[in-house]
Amino acid sequence: MSEGENKKPDFGLLYELYQDLKPGPKAELKRVMNPDDLAEIPAFYRLLQENKEYKKMQRIVYCLPFIEHQSQGDSLGRALAKANINEKRLFMVIRSLEPNDLIQLRRLLKQADKPTVDWLQMANALWWWDHPNQQSKRKILEDFFYYQNNK
Repeated sequence: MSEGENKKPDFGLLYELYQDLKPGPKAELKRVMNPDDLAEIPAFYRLLQENKEYKKMQRIVYCLPFIEHQSQGDSLGRALAKANINEKRLFMVIRSLEPNDLIQLRRLLKQADKPTVDWLQMANALWWWDHPNQQSKRKILEDFFYYQNNK
């Protein structure tokens, strides 16, 4: 494996690049129906940062238009709990396989009306979304219930 092939992108830079896009390209990224549709959007390639992990970047860019970043902000699970997302809908995300899990997650982000999250933490969770040892989905669920049980 070559050096740049398994390197995580700079998620902070990715967020800045997205913010710097003109309204038209941002709207194109918002309108895609599923992560694979990003392959037909020029703005997606502008955000790739020469990253070879195409599928991982699709997951991240697919959700990016539906969040606001705040450094040291809420985790995704906590933000969804604060937005009063129904736990059954969150379980649909957790139990679904890709790409349906991401489609369901994006619907939750829309329902939560652009939750404010720590983007660096969320992007990292999406980066490792399909990795069995990272358990990103379970962490989202745990944060969701931890916040609900302690509010």
